[in-house]
Amino acid sequence: MLGYLWLIPILPLAGAIVNFALGVWLPKKRLVTAVGLGSVGTTTVLTYVALWQYLQGPTAVVVERYFTWIAAGRFVVNASLQLDQLSAIMISFVTFVGFLIHLYSVGYMHEEDDKAYARYFAYLNLFMFSMLVLVLGSNLPVLFVGWEGVGLCSYLLIGFYFEKDWCASAGKKAFIVNRIGDFGFLLAIFVAFAVFGSAEFGEMFPAAAADSHQFAGTATLIGLLLFVGACGKSAQLPLYVWLPDAMAGPTPVSALIHAATMVTAGVYMVVRCNVFYQLSATAMLVVAVVGGLTAVFAATIGLVQNDIKKVLAYSTVSQLGYMFLAAGVGAYVAAIFHVVTHAFFKACLFLGSGSVIHACGGEQDIRKMGGLKKYMPKTYWTFLAATVAIAGIPPLAGFFSKDMILAKAFEAGLTDVNHFGKVYFALWALGLCGAFLTAFYMFRLVFMTFHGSFRGGEDAEHHLHESPWTMTLPLQALAVLSIIGGAIIGFPGQLLHKDWNLIERFLGPVVLHPGAAEHGAEHVGHAVSVPLELGLMFLSVAVAAGGIYLAYRFYFGEKALETPKRLAERFAFSHRVLLNKYYVDELYDLAVVRFLHRVCLFCWKVVDVIIIDGIIVNGTAFVTDLTSELLRFLQTGNVRNYALSVALGILALAVILW
Repeated sequence: MLGYLWLIPILPLAGAIVNFALGVWLPKKRLVTAVGLGSVGTTTVLTYVALWQYLQGPTAVVVERYFTWIAAGRFVVNASLQLDQLSAIMISFVTFVGFLIHLYSVGYMHEEDDKAYARYFAYLNLFMFSMLVLVLGSNLPVLFVGWEGVGLCSYLLIGFYFEKDWCASAGKKAFIVNRIGDFGFLLAIFVAFAVFGSAEFGEMFPAAAADSHQFAGTATLIGLLLFVGACGKSAQLPLYVWLPDAMAGPTPVSALIHAATMVTAGVYMVVRCNVFYQLSATAMLVVAVVGGLTAVFAATIGLVQNDIKKVLAYSTVSQLGYMFLAAGVGAYVAAIFHVVTHAFFKACLFLGSGSVIHACGGEQDIRKMGGLKKYMPKTYWTFLAATVAIAGIPPLAGFFSKDMILAKAFEAGLTDVNHFGKVYFALWALGLCGAFLTAFYMFRLVFMTFHGSFRGGEDAEHHLHESPWTMTLPLQALAVLSIIGGAIIGFPGQLLHKDWNLIERFLGPVVLHPGAAEHGAEHVGHAVSVPLELGLMFLSVAVAAGGIYLAYRFYFGEKALETPKRLAERFAFSHRVLLNKYYVDELYDLAVVRFLHRVCLFCWKVVDVIIIDGIIVNGTAFVTDLTSELLRFLQTGNVRNYALSVALGILALAVILW
């Protein structure tokens, strides 16, 4: 199977092509479902077969080159795929969670007309193809193809209901904001090729690690440019604004984008290129600071949002901040660990929200919900499991990954690497604050949605029901993974035995580069003792428990909503700022959108119409016409006039010479 690695991304692409054709020529839901679900299901099976063979094989890195894609002088790019420890982890959960989301979509989208149904699954299959190319690419250009592919598919899926203006605008917003980040990514590819003469991972990374001092400056430039791309794709400050609006697409799309694929691509790319960051303390600090600030910034907005999907959207932005915080302190394993656990519990949460919206007839305002526990027990218990996981309560998955991130951030401050110790302690404190806020707003969501009495009216209450099995089965599978996934793959090695932390042992060869580590960036070791680590664990759990207790006091019970209402009235300005997301969209509209609009109007009406068309094009034509009108009087057809002109010319020439 390793010799046929190309089949893993190609099958979803084939499914997309067939579903596009079916949607045009033979729009039948059963055929579309068989192709869309079957292609991803087969890909998932082939993925695990390939992973089994890979784990049994002697080679740590398998590279399959298929043909020369670009050959221009020294610039040669191969169309090739690479399977190593990092890509193995990524494709293992991307395909499995992606398949569950496809299965869930069968029930969620069944009311769509045949053509829209076929178009939806074609987009979804194409998304899977792009993400698999992204994580399997063996060089930056191939990775960039997948990178742009998921950007295109996100535009198509976010704007799926393009008849609605706000959905179309949300899709365009995501596409345009991501182009800003992609410009930085492209510049990084150009710099990498100019310096190393290649964009292949197997050639760039060993060369950079072998001479850390020579390539330190280059690594800083490449690392920062790559991080610009990551900020766009993974919704970090200041390019996060597209992600909350991505809720315009169908809910399974939100689960696919926010949990298993697109937004984690930036984290994957940073970890994949960790050698550059290990060589640059500056780049790592920037990544850590942006991640830490984003984690808390987005969490504060999530405190007051009333749209069930918007709460989860800002939660995603916050959790991505934790992943970049981990990468910024050199804890690349912790970053990927949180990517994996986040895929489990966030996919479960988004699909759970879709189940709620489906039952409530499309309603997304949690103020019009409540008491859904008795009508939707399967959705409730799975949603609760994922909520406890994201809150960081042991022994669920989120506890292990988030605790590892906080411990590594504290350890970075303790070791004072690169003399940024105080900054890392501050980032650890931000992470702890984010853990409290996460627990609070997530349990606020649970209490307002599933507890108390239903606030949506009697007519809506009569239609409340549990979702079909095609929707609840994926929820149950993801809930189980949210409960046990963290303990299985990432149990803290220091507490019992280092071999228990499977993901740390497995990913070690990808993130440990001796040449780069000598430069001082790979600093996460074992500075934290076992008693201190236990203390940090206890503190993080206590903080999360405090957030849950506060949410319980505020939002549990029939009269509990009165306290938040009084606080909102007392701190009206702060509440209004948070509710309006710090007015960042309005600020961008004023400083960027309107400014560019005026620039475009100037270029159109002044530069194009007046200068180019008016002066250059039409003006030149006018001068030519006027000149011809004047010169035509010299062409009289009379020989005597021509002889006189010649005589006068000779006379003038004689005078000049004299």
